[in-house]
Amino acid sequence: MTVSYVVREARDSADREACFAVRKEVFVAEQGVPEDIEYDAYDAGAVHVLAVREDGTPLGTGRLLHGEAAAAKNGGDASVGALGRLAVLREARGLGVGAALVRAIEDLARERGLTAVDLHAQTHALGFYERLGYVAYGPEFEDAGMPHRAMRRVL
Repeated sequence: MTVSYVVREARDSADREACFAVRKEVFVAEQGVPEDIEYDAYDAGAVHVLAVREDGTPLGTGRLLHGEAAAAKNGGDASVGALGRLAVLREARGLGVGAALVRAIEDLARERGLTAVDLHAQTHALGFYERLGYVAYGPEFEDAGMPHRAMRRVL
């Protein structure tokens, strides 16, 4: 099945609401992440990306933290962005949406002069990120009750 979609930076409050709706469906409803930890203070300053079908239906989202917000997540290096909250609706998985979101976030990181992107991957998703050039580092840790690993890709 071929689905035509575009990935773009969230432009307005309606786009941001679409991003949050995708996250709620994937993380809160599907994975059982408590809603009070899914949304955080970083959302306000983050760059959000949105994948939408031609008819405007949201398919996926992700966010980029940069500057002080990213440094707080990655050990203090302000030249490294933090990719997070990557979510693709179940019906859109396998269409390349996740990879397209990651690449869009990397492009936004480059535009901001960042040299690398870090992320915290759920361990079941390590292979997905490895195929996109990310390398795991450090020990496994728990976040929202699920095992994760830190990963980085130099841009």
